[in-house]
Amino acid sequence: KVPMLILSFFQHALNSGIRRYHVAPVLCQRAKVAMSHFEPNEHINYEKLEKNINIVRKRLDRPLTLSEKIVYGHLDDPAKQEIERGKTYLRLRPDRVAMQDATAQMAMLQFISSGLPKVAVPSTIHCDHLIEAQAGGEKDLRRAKDINQEVYNFLATAGAKYGVGFWKPGSGIIHQIILENYSYPGVMLIGTDSHTPNGGGLGGICIGVGGADAVDVMAGIPWELKCPKVIGVKLTGKLSGWSSPKDVILKVAGILTVKGGTGAIIEYHGPGVDSISCTGMATICNMGAEIGATTSVFPYNARMKKYLGKTGRADIAALADEFQQHLVPDAGCQYDQVIEINLSELKPHINGPFTPDLAHPVSDIGAVAEKEGWPVDIRVGLIGSCTNSSYEDMGRSAAVAKQALAHGLKCKSKFTITPGSEQIRATIERDGYAQILRDVGGLVLANACGPCIGQWDRKDIKKGEKNTIVTSYNRNFTGRNDANPETHAFVTSPEIVTALSIAGTLKFNPETDYLTGADGKKFKLEAPDADELPKLEFDPGQDTYQYPPKDGSGQHVDVSPTSQRLQLLEPFDKWDGKDLEDMLILIKVKGKCTTDHISAAGPWLKFRGHLDNISNNLLIGAINIENGKANSVRNALTQEFGPVPDTARYYKKMGVKWAVIGDENYGEGSSREHAALEPRHLGGRVIITKSFARIHETNLKKQGLLPLTFADPADYNKIHPVDKLSIVGLADFAPGKPLKCIIKHPNGSQETIMLNHTFNESQIEWFQAGSALNRMKELQQK
Repeated sequence: KVPMLILSFFQHALNSGIRRYHVAPVLCQRAKVAMSHFEPNEHINYEKLEKNINIVRKRLDRPLTLSEKIVYGHLDDPAKQEIERGKTYLRLRPDRVAMQDATAQMAMLQFISSGLPKVAVPSTIHCDHLIEAQAGGEKDLRRAKDINQEVYNFLATAGAKYGVGFWKPGSGIIHQIILENYSYPGVMLIGTDSHTPNGGGLGGICIGVGGADAVDVMAGIPWELKCPKVIGVKLTGKLSGWSSPKDVILKVAGILTVKGGTGAIIEYHGPGVDSISCTGMATICNMGAEIGATTSVFPYNARMKKYLGKTGRADIAALADEFQQHLVPDAGCQYDQVIEINLSELKPHINGPFTPDLAHPVSDIGAVAEKEGWPVDIRVGLIGSCTNSSYEDMGRSAAVAKQALAHGLKCKSKFTITPGSEQIRATIERDGYAQILRDVGGLVLANACGPCIGQWDRKDIKKGEKNTIVTSYNRNFTGRNDANPETHAFVTSPEIVTALSIAGTLKFNPETDYLTGADGKKFKLEAPDADELPKLEFDPGQDTYQYPPKDGSGQHVDVSPTSQRLQLLEPFDKWDGKDLEDMLILIKVKGKCTTDHISAAGPWLKFRGHLDNISNNLLIGAINIENGKANSVRNALTQEFGPVPDTARYYKKMGVKWAVIGDENYGEGSSREHAALEPRHLGGRVIITKSFARIHETNLKKQGLLPLTFADPADYNKIHPVDKLSIVGLADFAPGKPLKCIIKHPNGSQETIMLNHTFNESQIEWFQAGSALNRMKELQQK
């Protein structure tokens, strides 16, 4: 049997007019397919993946899920690694690293502190977070380049010095760039952004992490991950009509909630998978971050092969065909939990407000909103983002808009469009989609995150004004998009956003309701239909990539000591070998506390490279249980109420250690490690909660803090903001061994509770050394 790769190679050669071949070079090609066009000397190593999978399968003696194949296929030591889902820590060797500009600053500052000369694996930086939406794409991009020149220069020169590829501002959103250029079936990629799982739409295990984790991988150190459980989502039937891939994950979020996927990989399988486009699968994986999942993944199939071909990677598809048995789950594999969704019965959904797991059918949302007192008039509709800005998404939205225009209608709500990449922007401009969306009333923004992450200079309302927006984004936490806590944000598909923006109200159901045209006649919108990929090739648009030089040793990286945007890092202090006694409580948090609450984005993004300056936003969004207010806590030393960061700085100045008490799923949301760096920088030592989100818990450990959980969640009620806490037993700190917490009340009484932790031996060493980076330096010196 002639391998498909050889047939593909010969066909390509014949089409190119070449006539002479030798078989040996063709066969050698099988092992030398580049990971991407930008790294021709970095090759996909499916042979190693296959070898590791075979070792583990023989050891476990059972069928493997796709997630297990890819994860275990990247084990540092597959023959000896202890493997138990949900319990053991795996030492892994990811293939590559990707960083967005807001998190890349701290990641690169940490890498510089490591003293290493060059990254050990292919790595990239993507400038997408620092562009504020104001007047439109070109103007906003020019303004961002001017305002952020110092940061962009730092990232570009640091990338050049340390061997990291640099995607300039305007290139697009990190996750779309990865899907178009870097993700491939079977890859293991880690990214310093929580929506890195987007790459699972192309069959990769792509995991969001903090910058310190990225530094481990860039330094060539095995990366640790708790062995994930695997939740299977079996898809049957076929999507049709107004239902879209977004509705799959909106439905799953409603089932699992924001913490239901914690510690697990969501693996989609079943006959319904083939009815979803590759970019649709990416949408589903992207928003898996909203249920706390480690990542999400789909099996390699023809839709992925088609996308690889259209994005200039037919050679990768041909190689994946050869190794397809390792890129799909084994027959008879077992999942820890199984959810089944019939796509033929799935209705369009809209989730929110204030949390992405509050799921509603679109047909019900108007009535629910009226009952709950949510504004039904839609002020702004926003489509695009890393979740939904594919060619297909834009095409389906344009198909809806075109129908409205044919009847003389435009959007009643304000309407914005965010292309996910320069390639998408250029292609939808060429194919007319962008103009249709403008004609219906839309404003095309820059190829960047924009309003999705709070980079939105919103002018149509005042802060505190109650209003509703609908988006095709992934998150809708309080104040996330526009810093207004009274903005009721809902997430849905781009085509539903477009239809609702035309109608201007949540009470409109495009499946059943009619609109009135300019001629006074009623009409109903038809379900949108659009090509999943352009008929012509993608238009790449402007060239926005900077290759790192082969030798960057002579490159100079500027960090001014007087800069307000960048600050070189100083090592955190080592553990002194003693128990943590008589700690004050900085804040006892009431209810949901995401990384947006702990370290706000929006206007604070400009300080992501300056630890001291950004620490002025520490926990300013968290609600203090003592008074029900945000950014107002009692200073236990002065008895005065004041801002959280100011109080923390006062405690630090007085040499007093402090703790934070949190509720369920503390730290859900973004991967931003600033939410861990800031409390450590300002003197915090312990975070005690009912439960943690995965990335945040790891980030806290990396920075030398103690993330601990109540052995009995009811003990949350025993601690009061005026108490003092002591953590005892640290001299015998060991994996699986609980720690004691002594609570000292103001009246002199005290009680003891037990606290659990998930530290392993190496993570305990991070704590003892003061941080994971300190420990890395210790090992280098040895």
